[in-house]
Amino acid sequence: MDTQQLIEFAGNHPLLVLALLAIIVMLIASEIQQRLSRVKEVSPAEATRLLNHENAIMIDMRTDKDYREGHIANSVNVPTGSADIPDTLNKYRERPVVVYCQRGNRSIALCNKLSKQGFESVYNLKGGVLAWQKAELPLTKNS
Repeated sequence: MDTQQLIEFAGNHPLLVLALLAIIVMLIASEIQQRLSRVKEVSPAEATRLLNHENAIMIDMRTDKDYREGHIANSVNVPTGSADIPDTLNKYRERPVVVYCQRGNRSIALCNKLSKQGFESVYNLKGGVLAWQKAELPLTKNS
C-alpha cells in the first residue's frame, strides 16, 4: 500500500481514522499511566506468595453480597461504594496490601488511593477474584 492510497483512504473515511488515532492515544496513555503508577499488578500465584511469605492483607472491594458468597480467606471487605478508606485499614500501612474486585479493573482506583495515603506496598490482583478462581485457588464463605 503506498502513501497516496493511505491519504485517499483517510480522506474518504475520516471517522475511522479519527477512531484509530483515539484508540492509539488511549493505549499509549494507559501504558504510561501504568508504568508511572506505584501500584503493581500481581497474578494470583504472586498474591499467594505475598500472603504466605510477606504477611500481606487482602482487600475485597466487591459488594457485601458478593463477599458473603465467597471471598479470599482473611480478606477485609471494603465495598466499592465506600468513599473514604476505613480507619480499620490504617493498621495495615506497613504490610503489603493486595486489592481485588470481580475482574481486577475497579480495584485500581482504591490501589491508587491507598498508595497516595501512604500505604507502602500496594498491589492490584490482576483479573480479580475471577482469575483467583481460574487458578483453582480457594474461596471461603465464613467472614
